[in-house]
This record gives sequence, structure tokens and C-alpha cells, in this order.
Amino acid sequence: MSQHRSRLFTAVTTALWLGGGLLVSAAAAAQQAPPVTGEPQTPAEERAEDARAKTLDTVSVLGSRRIQRSSDTASMSPVDVLPMDQAVEEGAQFDLAQTLQYASPSFTSTRQTGADGADLIDGAALRGLGSDQTLVLVNGKRRHTVSLVNIYGARNRGNTGTDLNSLPLMAIDAVEVLRDGAAAQYGSDAIAGVMNISLKRSKGCEAVAGYGEYTRGDGENWLATAYCGAELATGGMFAVTGEWQDRGRSDRSVPKGSPRIIGDSEVTNRTVYLNGDSPLGEAAEVYFTAGMQSRDASSAAFAREGIGSEDIPSRNSAAMYPDGFVPFIDGVLEDRYGILGLRGDVSQWHWDLSHTYGYNELRYTINGTLNASLANLDLLNGGAGISPTSFDAGGFSFQQKTSNFDVSRYFDSALAGVNVAFGLEQREERYRIREGEEGSYLDYDGAGEGGNPGSQGFPGFQPGDVTDKSRDSTAGYVDVEVNFTDRFMMDYAVRYEDYSDFGSTLDGKIAAGFRATDTVMLRGSVSTGFRAPSLQQKYFSSTITDFISGEPVDVVIASNDSELAALAGVPNLTEETSESATLGLTWTPRDNVSLTLDLYRIDIDDRVVLSGDFDTSDPAIGPILEAMDVGLARFFFNAVDTKTEGADLTVTYDFDWADAKWSTYLGANWNKTEVTHVNTPPALAGREDTLLPERDRLFIENGAPRSKAVLGVDYTRGSWSASAKGIYFGEQELGTFSGTEAGVPNQHYASKASADVSVTYAFAENTKLTVGGSNVFDTFPTKQNPDETDNGHIYESVQFGLNGAAWYVRLWHKF
Repeated sequence: MSQHRSRLFTAVTTALWLGGGLLVSAAAAAQQAPPVTGEPQTPAEERAEDARAKTLDTVSVLGSRRIQRSSDTASMSPVDVLPMDQAVEEGAQFDLAQTLQYASPSFTSTRQTGADGADLIDGAALRGLGSDQTLVLVNGKRRHTVSLVNIYGARNRGNTGTDLNSLPLMAIDAVEVLRDGAAAQYGSDAIAGVMNISLKRSKGCEAVAGYGEYTRGDGENWLATAYCGAELATGGMFAVTGEWQDRGRSDRSVPKGSPRIIGDSEVTNRTVYLNGDSPLGEAAEVYFTAGMQSRDASSAAFAREGIGSEDIPSRNSAAMYPDGFVPFIDGVLEDRYGILGLRGDVSQWHWDLSHTYGYNELRYTINGTLNASLANLDLLNGGAGISPTSFDAGGFSFQQKTSNFDVSRYFDSALAGVNVAFGLEQREERYRIREGEEGSYLDYDGAGEGGNPGSQGFPGFQPGDVTDKSRDSTAGYVDVEVNFTDRFMMDYAVRYEDYSDFGSTLDGKIAAGFRATDTVMLRGSVSTGFRAPSLQQKYFSSTITDFISGEPVDVVIASNDSELAALAGVPNLTEETSESATLGLTWTPRDNVSLTLDLYRIDIDDRVVLSGDFDTSDPAIGPILEAMDVGLARFFFNAVDTKTEGADLTVTYDFDWADAKWSTYLGANWNKTEVTHVNTPPALAGREDTLLPERDRLFIENGAPRSKAVLGVDYTRGSWSASAKGIYFGEQELGTFSGTEAGVPNQHYASKASADVSVTYAFAENTKLTVGGSNVFDTFPTKQNPDETDNGHIYESVQFGLNGAAWYVRLWHKF
């Protein structure tokens, strides 16, 4: 642990003394018990809570280890609770990531296009930070990240993350979003916040059939999903959810008839999830979760042109594709997740022992393609100039095993109540890259006639890329929550974690809440945190084709431990470290009105990013790149320090008027991220523009809109109900390939608004039909010069995407 973090933690522990003496806390680990019911509420409080749930807003206490929890308005940290029942029964979006995109202002998930594997998995992030800086839990247990590390795309460049769409929406009861730095409570990845996905465990069965498409007649979306929950003979619960989703390809390429395909990738999901528990005697129970998804997905790569272009013979064969072709990057994704645990009570102490397993694999097949060097060799040997059109390009996988033991007890006789918790965590991770078949990467053109090696669109992983790396970590925490009086409470957290590959870290957090009046509560927190660099970032290696100003360039992404990285002067990756502070209030002037306002600041040192381009003119590695026949090299390293400042606002108001029930919700987020320092290694002094050129800096600072707001109104009268939602996306500014130094202005995306509407008719209490539309005003992002965008199109995949308006129908029935 660095001296900087030692000094920082000393400052936090000093604050703990000032806040309440020797009490220290950590609601650490991602392994908290599932949500439990709170203390008894008055009928008015219950009505207010129900109303807030209908409008997808309430305040919870995610981050607390107290088993008997206080009411939601007593939360010391800002937490949104997003029930999924309305989204399942009536929502316009058929997957979790897009559902949250249009419900939570601090959450961002934009589908990518023209971004290789990032087209197949939707990234998700909080507060404008990276997708790997948000920790995701399922039933309070850590969920694994994907094996993919994003190389292209306007969102999450250089990040890993969690695939939220690997969980069926029907299986989810609610999503809690903790909008606070929480790495000191939950461990790595929780710098921006934490999302806890609570799975259903209720009796009864329900099913949904859905269909939708864009108004331009493509992107057909089919959904069939069902849930059943039953009480076991032992008194426990068993629930099963199955989902089949088929999403068709969309195309917004211009001009019409263009060989490019720009839009949603083609996806077919097949998912099954189990969830349940069973008592073991009077004082213990066993609980379990098991899920699996198989996904077939296909995205379109950049087109290769035909006769008369420079792509022949370098990247095409006139005999095979005289008019050009579009290669397809087809992926098979396998995701597995399981939790098995025991929990119970001994002499008022609650204990929880669990093991969590996660596995994610992505295998690539490149179709509708060719190996140009093989086609050219065939031509030189008197053949027709052809090669295979399909190649196994290899793939990668990530495995995570986490074991936890947690203990807690609430002392109601100490002060106004004290909760003490402590526990241990042990985690093992493994990352592997598998090579593709020879034709997907091999250079057959020994005569040097210009045919590029490998499968066009996505060259396969080579033998030198193959890796099998693992690491383990251990952690311990202590947690104490203190109610000094009925109005003043504090939460203290401390967590120690040790990694086998980079060392240890010690982090702390202190939070406080003060109920100034019966309707107003003030709250705030300060914390330190960390994020361990993912194994994917440390060991990913590949040679890929990038299009820069419309021209193809072969690029090598070298692993952090490679000889090439060492020669370039890139140091070994280490953890990111953070300091966070929040200050806010909650106000509930009436039973049907609530407001929360929270300000925050997050400073992150040594953020792991993907570097700019080292080219063949580089004095250290230029000759090596020329010998490898590639034009550019990029590396992962702890490149920058950043500062993020922002504010979150939520307002709900529910009322009866004109013989109808009305629920209204306003949520807004504003945030600004700035790169405050570029960490230049001694060997690269003076080359900050290579490490982090303006284009890459803007990916970090403006990967998400700086502001976002959701305004929703729900109406119910008799058998009819309706919903209208407006979503505002603030402006973004992204870089260009030419750069402002060449007189080319950055890509400026003006603020835009989208709207969703729906009408629902209930044929009976358990059956209803919904018809609606999303982005009904057919809004698109600001047009750009396609030679300067990352995906070579007039729109980047920003804000609400580039597909336009869509309509849908959804039939729900409960058995």
C-alpha cells in the first residue's frame, strides 16, 4: 500500500474518532444477506412507499448489514430502488440494461455499433465513470464480470464490466442502485457505486409474450418469458424463470444501399434462472441461486470494397467479392452463475456462509469473410484466388469463485441501537485466451503481394496471444452502525484486502445521517476506495484492424506483461485508488411527496485506460512494429488521475384526481469528469500526447452525457392505464482522428430529448395488453463527419442510440 493511501486512510480514521470514538465499520463485501423487511410502518408510510415503488423511486439502505433495518427515509446513503414489475408487465424495453437506461438518471448503457465484441454485450455504468467501476451484486453476492474488454466504441473504452442482459427481466424483483463510493464496504469495483439485483421468490406463475420493431421495419424484437414460484414442503421457496429473446439486426447506414451495416447487432438469448431457500431446523436455512444463458450474436464489421478500390488485393479478392463485402463478427456467449449458502442465528448473532461461482465465455466465428493473403497465394499458384469464407477466430473466458463468511448482531440496548458486523472473503479469478484456427490469423502470402493476413473484420487470436492467468485475493472487514439518538446515526467501515498480483489495500468509510425535523434528513459520507485492474486488462493481447479516417490499419494490443510493453516503457498495472465524498438531504413533507438531493465528488488516481497510438516512428518499438507488419500498438496502463463532480435529484408526487390515480417522478443527474493529470512513466517523459491524445481523453471525460433526466407520469383508471416518460440527454463532445491541431473541430453532440408512451388495458385482474412506442418523436443524435467518428458513420453510439422510433406490444398473464 502506497504512502499516499496510508496518509489518506489516516485522515479517514481520524474522522472516525471525531465522529464517535473507537467504533469502526465496514459493511464490506458483496456478500450481504438478501433484502429483508423493515420495521413496522404506519399506514401512511406504507401508502407513500407503495406509491414511490410504482414510480420506480424509493430510498433503501443497500450497504447496511443490519438485519432489522430502519425505514427507507433513514438511509445514510443515496439509494434508488427500482421495482421491475411494471417494466416486466408493460415496459418498452425487453432487457435489463435498456430498462435501467430509461429509468435511472445516473445509469448509462448505450448499445454500440461498429465496435467489434462491444456490439455483442451492452456495457453499463454509473455517474459517467467506467463500467468496471460499478460493482454488481445478485441477491447481495458479487457477480462476475464479462471476459470481454472493450477496445472500440464511444462508451467504456478499455473497460470490462458486468453483462446485465445475462439475467432475465422476469426473474428480477427489484434493482437497488447505491449512488455512493462504496469500495470500502464492498471491495473492488465499487468506486462509482453498487447495484444489487434482487431475484423474485414469490408464489404463483406469470408469463409475458412481446413483440416490437423500429418504425423503419427492422430490428424485430421477440420475447417469450415465464416465471413460477412455489412453496416447498419444507416451508421454503423455489422459483424458476425461463426466457427466450430474439432481436433482429437494424441498419441505419447512409446512403441507402451502402455496403456498411450500422445498427443493433443480431442477438438470440436462451436463459434459465433458479432461486430459492429451505429451512434447516429452527435456526438455519440453505439458499441457492443458479443461472445460465447461451447467446448467439452477430455484428457487422466495416465493409471491404470491391473492384477499383485499394481493398483489392490487400483486403479483398476480385474473384470472391467483386462488389465488396461486409464481414460478420459472430459470437457465442456462455454465462453461468451460482450461489450456495447457509445462514442462521445463534444467540442473537446472525451468520451467513456462502460460495459464489461465475463464468463467462465468448467464442468468435467470422463469417462472410476471407483471408486475403491466402486468396492471393491461391491466385499466384494459378488458382481462382479464393479462400475460406468462415474462420474460427478463437475467444476468451473469465472465471470467478468467491467464498464469504459474515456475522452480525443488533444491540437494541446500546445507545439508541448499535449494529456490529464482521466477516471474511476469499476470491479466485482466472482469465484465458484461446487461439483461432490458422487461417484466421496466418500470413500465407510469402511473395509479399500485399494480401493482408487473417480473417477480414476480426483477425483470430494467434499462438502468442494465448494466455491462462489467475490470481486470488483475501479480505476482512468490520462494521459498526450506531444510532446515537433517534435522530442522529453514523456508519463506519474499514476493509483490508490483499491480492496475489499487486499487494494489499486498506480502505475506510464514514457516513452520517441527521434527522433535522420529522420530514427532513441530512446525510453525508467520506471514503477511500480502490479497484483492482482486471485480469482482462492485464493480459488481453490481439492484433486487430482499426479504421482511422476511413482507412484500415492493423493494430496490436499488447498485454501488460509482454516484451513489447516493456520495450515501450509501460510499467506494470496496479490498483486504482479513490477518495469520495457525498452530501445530501431527503425531504418528505407529505405522505405522497418525497425529494432527495445529493452532491458528490470522486477523485480517482491511477485509472487504468487504453493508451493512444504508438506508431512505426516510435524510437523504442517502431522497428519492431514494422517487423510485425502492423502500423500501431496500444497498451493498458495506469495513465491518468481524474476528478468527477455531480449532483443527483429525485422527486416523486402521487395523487388522486378525476377518478384516477396519478404517479409522477422526476430524476436528474449532472456530472462532470476531468482528467487532472497524465501519469507519464520516466521512459515516456514528454510523450503525454501519445499516451493520452485528445481523442482518448474525451472518451474518458465525455463517454456519457454530462446530464440526464427522466420525467414520468403514470395514469390508472379502472381497467385502463397509461404511461408517458420523457428522457433528456445532455450534450457530449468526442474527439476526431484528425484532431483540433489540424483544424478539425471535435464532434459536438447537442442535448436531445426522447419520449416513451404506452397504453394498457386489463381484460381481467391477471391479464393485460400493452401497446406503446419508444423514442416516439424519432430523435437522432447530431450528425457528424463519418471520416472522423469511431464507427465510420454519421452518428456515434451515444446518448439514446441511432435507431430512431420503435413500437411494441406486450401481453402479460398471471396464473
